[in-house]
Amino acid sequence: MKTYRKELWFETRTRRELINITATVADCLRESGVSDGILLCNAMHITASVFINDDDSGLHQDFETWLEGLAPEKPYSRYHHNGYEDNADAHLKRTIMGREVVVAVTNGTLDLGPWEQIFYGEFDGKRRKRVLVKIIGS
Repeated sequence: MKTYRKELWFETRTRRELINITATVADCLRESGVSDGILLCNAMHITASVFINDDDSGLHQDFETWLEGLAPEKPYSRYHHNGYEDNADAHLKRTIMGREVVVAVTNGTLDLGPWEQIFYGEFDGKRRKRVLVKIIGS
Protein backbone atom coordinates (compact mmCIF):
# COMPACT_ATOMS: atom_id res chain seq x y z
CA MET A 1 0.00 0.00 0.00
CA LYS A 2 1.16 3.53 -0.84
CA THR A 3 0.48 6.71 1.09
CA TYR A 4 0.88 10.29 -0.03
CA ARG A 5 0.53 13.59 1.81
CA LYS A 6 0.73 17.13 0.49
CA GLU A 7 -0.27 20.53 1.82
CA LEU A 8 -1.76 23.06 -0.59
CA TRP A 9 -1.52 26.71 0.45
CA PHE A 10 -3.99 29.49 -0.37
CA GLU A 11 -4.12 33.21 0.36
CA THR A 12 -7.16 34.96 -1.03
CA ARG A 13 -7.37 38.68 -1.69
CA THR A 14 -10.95 38.83 -0.46
CA ARG A 15 -12.68 37.69 2.72
CA ARG A 16 -14.77 35.06 0.92
CA GLU A 17 -13.85 33.14 -2.20
CA LEU A 18 -14.53 29.78 -3.83
CA ILE A 19 -11.59 28.23 -5.68
CA ASN A 20 -11.86 25.20 -7.96
CA ILE A 21 -8.99 22.93 -6.86
CA THR A 22 -9.94 19.84 -8.88
CA ALA A 23 -6.96 20.06 -11.26
CA THR A 24 -4.53 20.63 -8.38
CA VAL A 25 -5.92 17.64 -6.49
CA ALA A 26 -5.70 15.53 -9.68
CA ASP A 27 -2.03 16.58 -9.96
CA CYS A 28 -1.49 15.31 -6.41
CA LEU A 29 -3.07 12.00 -7.40
CA ARG A 30 -0.68 11.68 -10.36
CA GLU A 31 2.29 12.51 -8.09
CA SER A 32 1.18 9.84 -5.60
CA GLY A 33 1.34 6.97 -8.07
CA VAL A 34 -1.82 5.50 -6.52
CA SER A 35 -4.13 3.89 -9.07
CA ASP A 36 -6.83 2.51 -6.76
CA GLY A 37 -7.67 3.83 -3.33
CA ILE A 38 -9.10 6.76 -1.43
CA LEU A 39 -8.27 10.47 -1.51
CA LEU A 40 -9.03 12.73 1.45
CA CYS A 41 -8.91 16.48 0.98
CA ASN A 42 -9.59 18.68 3.98
CA ALA A 43 -9.27 22.27 5.10
CA MET A 44 -6.80 22.70 7.96
CA HIS A 45 -8.46 25.89 9.22
CA ILE A 46 -11.76 26.30 11.05
CA THR A 47 -12.93 29.15 8.79
CA ALA A 48 -12.35 27.38 5.45
CA SER A 49 -14.03 24.46 3.72
CA VAL A 50 -13.49 21.81 1.08
CA PHE A 51 -16.59 20.59 -0.71
CA ILE A 52 -17.82 19.09 -3.99
CA ASN A 53 -20.32 20.76 -6.27
CA ASP A 54 -20.86 22.16 -9.77
CA ASP A 55 -18.52 24.85 -11.13
CA ASP A 56 -21.22 27.34 -12.08
CA SER A 57 -20.90 31.06 -11.37
CA GLY A 58 -24.63 31.40 -10.72
CA LEU A 59 -24.50 28.61 -8.18
CA HIS A 60 -21.45 30.22 -6.54
CA GLN A 61 -23.42 33.46 -6.16
CA ASP A 62 -26.32 31.42 -4.75
CA PHE A 63 -23.93 29.97 -2.13
CA GLU A 64 -22.83 33.49 -1.18
CA THR A 65 -26.41 34.74 -0.88
CA TRP A 66 -27.57 31.65 1.02
CA LEU A 67 -24.63 31.64 3.44
CA GLU A 68 -24.96 35.38 4.09
CA GLY A 69 -28.65 34.83 4.83
CA LEU A 70 -27.84 32.10 7.35
CA ALA A 71 -24.78 33.73 8.94
CA PRO A 72 -24.35 37.35 7.89
CA GLU A 73 -20.90 38.85 8.37
CA LYS A 74 -22.28 42.03 9.94
CA PRO A 75 -23.15 43.37 12.38
CA TYR A 76 -20.18 41.84 14.17
CA SER A 77 -21.88 42.52 17.51
CA ARG A 78 -24.53 39.87 16.83
CA TYR A 79 -22.04 37.08 17.63
CA HIS A 80 -20.77 36.11 21.08
CA HIS A 81 -17.53 34.78 19.51
CA ASN A 82 -16.55 38.15 18.09
CA GLY A 83 -14.21 40.02 20.34
CA TYR A 84 -10.57 39.51 19.47
CA GLU A 85 -11.62 38.55 15.93
CA ASP A 86 -14.63 39.38 13.78
CA ASN A 87 -15.04 36.01 12.08
CA ALA A 88 -17.85 34.17 13.88
CA ASP A 89 -19.81 34.11 10.61
CA ALA A 90 -16.89 32.35 8.89
CA HIS A 91 -16.90 29.58 11.52
CA LEU A 92 -20.62 29.04 10.94
CA LYS A 93 -20.27 29.07 7.14
CA ARG A 94 -17.52 26.47 7.33
CA THR A 95 -19.71 24.24 9.48
CA ILE A 96 -22.48 24.43 6.88
CA MET A 97 -20.19 23.80 3.87
CA GLY A 98 -18.16 21.04 5.52
CA ARG A 99 -14.56 20.30 6.37
CA GLU A 100 -13.52 17.69 3.81
CA VAL A 101 -14.26 15.45 0.88
CA VAL A 102 -13.37 11.83 0.32
CA VAL A 103 -13.11 10.70 -3.30
CA ALA A 104 -12.60 7.19 -4.62
CA VAL A 105 -9.60 6.69 -6.88
CA THR A 106 -10.09 4.22 -9.73
CA ASN A 107 -7.56 3.50 -12.48
CA GLY A 108 -5.52 6.53 -11.45
CA THR A 109 -8.36 9.04 -11.75
CA LEU A 110 -10.69 10.79 -9.35
CA ASP A 111 -14.04 9.00 -9.36
CA LEU A 112 -16.17 12.13 -9.67
CA GLY A 113 -19.60 12.46 -11.23
CA PRO A 114 -19.99 14.31 -14.54
CA TRP A 115 -20.40 17.80 -13.02
CA GLU A 116 -18.60 17.30 -9.72
CA GLN A 117 -15.64 19.53 -8.94
CA ILE A 118 -13.64 19.99 -5.73
CA PHE A 119 -13.64 23.47 -4.19
CA TYR A 120 -11.75 25.29 -1.50
CA GLY A 121 -14.15 27.66 0.24
CA GLU A 122 -12.58 30.59 2.07
CA PHE A 123 -14.81 32.47 4.52
CA ASP A 124 -12.23 34.57 6.43
CA GLY A 125 -9.51 35.24 3.88
CA LYS A 126 -6.61 37.56 3.32
CA ARG A 127 -4.22 35.28 5.17
CA ARG A 128 -2.34 32.11 4.32
CA LYS A 129 -4.21 28.86 4.93
CA ARG A 130 -3.68 25.26 3.96
CA VAL A 131 -5.53 22.23 2.66
CA LEU A 132 -4.32 18.68 3.24
CA VAL A 133 -4.42 16.05 0.51
CA LYS A 134 -3.93 12.49 1.79
CA ILE A 135 -4.06 9.54 -0.60
CA ILE A 136 -3.98 5.89 0.41
CA GLY A 137 -4.08 2.95 -1.98
CA SER A 138 -2.16 0.77 -4.34
